[in-house]
Amino acid sequence: MATGGRAIRETTVRKIRISLYLFIATITFGVTGYHFIEGMSLFDSLYMTVITISTVGFGEVRPLSSYGRLLTIGLISTGITIAAYTLGNILRMFVEGELQKTFGRRKVEKKISELSDHFIICGFGRIGTLICSELQSYGKKFVVIESGPEPLAELASTGYLYLPMDATSDDALINAGIMKARALVTAVRSDADNVFITLTARGLRPDIFVLARSSEEKSESKLIRAGANRVVSPYLLGGKRMAHVLIRPTVIDFIDIAVMEGNLGLHMEEAVVRPGSPLIGKNLIESSLRKNFGVIIVLIKKYNGEMIFNPQPTEKLDANDVIVVMGRIEEMKRMSEAI
Repeated sequence: MATGGRAIRETTVRKIRISLYLFIATITFGVTGYHFIEGMSLFDSLYMTVITISTVGFGEVRPLSSYGRLLTIGLISTGITIAAYTLGNILRMFVEGELQKTFGRRKVEKKISELSDHFIICGFGRIGTLICSELQSYGKKFVVIESGPEPLAELASTGYLYLPMDATSDDALINAGIMKARALVTAVRSDADNVFITLTARGLRPDIFVLARSSEEKSESKLIRAGANRVVSPYLLGGKRMAHVLIRPTVIDFIDIAVMEGNLGLHMEEAVVRPGSPLIGKNLIESSLRKNFGVIIVLIKKYNGEMIFNPQPTEKLDANDVIVVMGRIEEMKRMSEAI
């Protein structure tokens, strides 16, 4: 959409440039013609050329000969044609640009209104950009809300669905489809705005999952009180990670390669035991998850919130349990479909 609009503008500007060259050439021709045909001075020749092209109707500097009149007729015809061509291109540039922008936004807004079970990302700064990139790589649906001019210019070139609105307003969250969304991420720079967005989201949709960014550690408790389900402090996480790289570098290397980078073809994923699943009531041995899919079961989050790390083979599965496993990407997809 952005590329098509840019191409139209470039073509129109090129046409305007050509018409400008033609206009200069016409004036040069007129000045030269009046000077040599009628013997006028260069200034009088320029004056005659301008009033002839503009068709303002002022009197002639002196009576013209037949050749001078033919020159005047030619200048009038040429001037009107070039003026109409230039004006038409200028109007076309503005009208088509606005139409392109209007219809483009309507198309985007229509796509956003059709979304469901998607993610809403508030803020397209450094953190928001990384979140969107990860969601895109996993094929997840999301929409970004951003009001800053620089982030909006970057968003226009990404192809992401976005709304140029203030994320703290009710209208922005409603237009982003909060009533049908899976979760909301508030990652704007201001902790105060993150608190306000969390309160607004919680007021509109009490059951939505809210992930909030915190720049300062003291803001975490405020975001939790405002209704955030999880709070992440990038600076705190970054500091801890750097410390772990120093203390246990092999562990961090394995996590990066196996989980983050995917160089080994491994993937860590979670899957919910849906009601009616054939796994309900079976223990891990009876479920044959490891046998059938070759996955490693890291933990089970029970439906009541209890976390069971490195579960025993006799651990039974219940409806709505969340299984966190590690395995090959293709096997993980088969497992998710099976349970």
